[in-house]
Parts: sequence; C-alpha cells; structure tokens
Amino acid sequence: MLDRVTQNSCRLLMWLNKSKVSKEAMSAYRKALSTSVPRHVIIDNLFATAMLDQVVEALSEPHHWQTQQHTYSALYVDDEQWQGAIESERFVKRDRWIANKASANSGADKLATEFLAFLRSNEFMSFLSTVFKVHISDLNLADPKLNSNYFRLKPGDFVNEHADDSPGREICMLLYLNKAWCKGDGGELVFSGKDNELVNIPPVYNRCVLFDPSSEGSEHWVNAMASSGNASYRYNVTSWYWTE
Repeated sequence: MLDRVTQNSCRLLMWLNKSKVSKEAMSAYRKALSTSVPRHVIIDNLFATAMLDQVVEALSEPHHWQTQQHTYSALYVDDEQWQGAIESERFVKRDRWIANKASANSGADKLATEFLAFLRSNEFMSFLSTVFKVHISDLNLADPKLNSNYFRLKPGDFVNEHADDSPGREICMLLYLNKAWCKGDGGELVFSGKDNELVNIPPVYNRCVLFDPSSEGSEHWVNAMASSGNASYRYNVTSWYWTE
C-alpha cells in the first residue's frame, strides 16, 4: 500500500505536468511575479491535457449551465433587478456550471467534479503557496466549493472591469478551456497594468493565469466575444484562494 506522501504525489502528478512543477519552473514563476505588473504568471500546459480533454466533455452538456448576473452593488441578482439596473451598473453576465447530482458519479461529469476538488486540495494549494510565498488555506471558508467553478461566456455576455481584492484573498487563478479559440474571437483577459499599459492575455486552451488581486494594475475585464468567431462559448475555471 502506498504511504500518504506517495499518494499525494501521485494525485498531484495525475493532474499536473511534471515539468511544470519542477524546482526550475517554480523559480521561473517566482521571478515572473517579481517583475510583472500586476503580479502575475502565465503557465501554459500546467495541467495534463488528457485529463482536461475529458473535463471539457462535461462542459459541453447544456443542462449543466445556469445564468449568473452581477451588478456593482449586488451579486446574483434576479431578472427583475437586472432589468432595473442601468447598463453601467452591470458588470457580469455569464453562465456558471452546476454539477448534475444524477451523473456526478460517472464519466466526464465525475472527472469535472474531481478536478474542482483537486483545485481545493492541500497538494495544489501547497503548490500555489510555494509559488507566491504565502500560506493559503480553506480552513476558515464556510464553503470552499464556492471558490472554484467553471464559467462560460457567449456572444453578448460580459465581464466588465472589476477588482478581486477582497480582504484575505491572496491568489486568483484563471484556467482556459477553449479548444476552438482563434485570434479574432475575442474573450481576452485584460489587466489595467502599470500606467495604463494594458496586459492582454488570449484565452488559449490549457493556459493558466495566476495573479495577486491586491497588486498594482490587477483590475481586469474580459473583451467581448466576436459574434462571428470560431468558438460558440468561452470556457474557463475561476478559483480564488485565501489566507487563514
């Protein structure tokens, strides 16, 4: 029987590419954080593509998705509140993924749920803590699952400018799951950057963006998707991490 350390290592490498968690890679990530504005690092192919391919199968099922709408003054507003808000007060309209309890224990649905759980695991949070040199934990979160989920945008949806710097929130992770994305499709992540020098990041498949939400220039938005683009949806995982 494998000991606990070996089990944890196997779990980590099942989801992550070994070369992306080496000592040399970790050093490069920390260097990127020390020189970038905002403090961020882009890691392509951090996760095992074969595993993510199966996750994407679950995201293609239409019954998993529920519309999410936020204004700057209130989150999760209903249609009446949404229609009553002026356009400049609306900052998010997108779909969020809802796990299907009937199919959560089999196939791609199970794997999609397991991946979200892995993103809250001690193994993955230890990786993030090492990169950012800060200890993160779910010990004081009432419901950690609310801090990691899949989202999708379609033409007409949007994520307008905002900051993710809630007290205690140390790291934000964005992972893109768009196999069909091509230049010109829109949906790029844009940081306000330093002195209004925008940082534009295309949402290519298996690209992970990690950033410090309290750092200079970390305010961000998502460019609108092109109505005539190759991709019908823009998929991503958003995950937030907190100190104890």
